[in-house]
Amino acid sequence: MSAAYEGATPGFLVWRLSMKWRVAVDRAVSPLGLTHAQYSVVATLYGMRRSGERPSQRRLADRTGLEALYVSKLARSLESAGLLERTRDPRDPRAVQLALTPRGVEVTGQAIERVQGLLRQLLEPLGGLDGPRTRTFMDDLTTLLDTPLTPSADSTGTHETEQS
Repeated sequence: MSAAYEGATPGFLVWRLSMKWRVAVDRAVSPLGLTHAQYSVVATLYGMRRSGERPSQRRLADRTGLEALYVSKLARSLESAGLLERTRDPRDPRAVQLALTPRGVEVTGQAIERVQGLLRQLLEPLGGLDGPRTRTFMDDLTTLLDTPLTPSADSTGTHETEQS
């Protein structure tokens, strides 16, 4: 472990890695006129499009982990930039469906290439994208992401135990 992180908590390390990733992606996609958050939206749309989906803003928010209101704001800015279109869902007039424009597909493809290059760099110390350590790392991340977190009333970190 790097001396800079000696004694660090797992939470701090997760936060630092997420910040390192966010900054790197921001820098990689900014020449294409995107932010990391916008990239998250268009790259997710790109993947959903490949599987034939035209998601609602709510579904996209659920998929990305972003708040629905934030996705709506990002979608409006991406629509203004000509990268996506928002249309009313014919099955639910309250819902808005999202789709990449042809220009959005082109820009997103370029952005994905840049971010994949970053990902290869990040995972090289673990043996690369297909390495066994990377697969274990992904399994561990998935386990952590699947673990629900609920704020407890007891913020001291201690828990009372029931006595029989």
